[in-house]
Amino acid sequence: MKICVIGCGAVGSLFAAHFAKAGEVEVWAYDVWREHTDAIRTNGLKLSGAADFTAQLNATSDAKELPRCDYGIVATKAIHTKSAIAQTAHIFDTKSAVCSVQNGVGNEEIIAEHVKYVIRGTTFPAGHSIAPGHIGYDIKGDTWIGPFEPSKTPMNKVEELAGVMTRAGMNTIAMQDARGAQWTKLIFNASTNPVGALTLLHHGAATRFQPTNQLFNDLILEGEAVAKKLGIVLHGDPRQLVQKGASAPGKHKASMLQDVLAKRQTEVDFMNGAIVQWGEKVGVPTPLNKALWELIKGLERSWSDPE
Repeated sequence: MKICVIGCGAVGSLFAAHFAKAGEVEVWAYDVWREHTDAIRTNGLKLSGAADFTAQLNATSDAKELPRCDYGIVATKAIHTKSAIAQTAHIFDTKSAVCSVQNGVGNEEIIAEHVKYVIRGTTFPAGHSIAPGHIGYDIKGDTWIGPFEPSKTPMNKVEELAGVMTRAGMNTIAMQDARGAQWTKLIFNASTNPVGALTLLHHGAATRFQPTNQLFNDLILEGEAVAKKLGIVLHGDPRQLVQKGASAPGKHKASMLQDVLAKRQTEVDFMNGAIVQWGEKVGVPTPLNKALWELIKGLERSWSDPE
């Protein structure tokens, strides 16, 4: 079996390294960050933190070097899904399945434009880049995957991939309906990420500070109202995820805060923007999510506005 991890940043590298260490499948890492893939080819992929090891695997920034694969794991930023799957779609055939483990909602629809079978995924492990070929493993967590409904992905494919992921050390639960898990993380991300990005507070500090913690709770209420109107039963309480993240060792910076500090485009359109748009479709007001969406878009504009 061959698996390609598409987007080998922090989260993608966690999966790629664990697959390679387990040795059950042939793993390929694809990323446009050439220094990273060169370092992996030369010295292996190193993880440190919640796990410490170095794994040897195939890595490339040239999609033409990739072989035909049975499964794909898309772990790019949501803003790069379209280009990433367009560059790699040729390695998947009608028997292959591609799983998104990305933030936000809307990625599966993009992937489904290029491949037959798509798997909806939500993952909670988190990390950060230390150097090319070296990823800090910040937070361990589970992954939930299920068929992306319009693609009619067979459940046995979902279960097969979940088994490979779990045996590699990334515990994964196969579900018939993974929307609840996805929306639970969406609501968690949409409440914590923009607040961290705008205040520059790491997650633990923002959780322990009453005004920002209250804002987390108010944003969660809006997201829960949209999910309820959509008929989605959440898989857990987003508030518990907030507390779990705050209790993790170290000062984990939300991905959106990392983007803001580096002046990169964020995933806010796939987080707060998605909640606002779904809220409008089902008639649920989301004024706080809309305000944070617009503030983050304004912040992004400040990096590119010639004035």
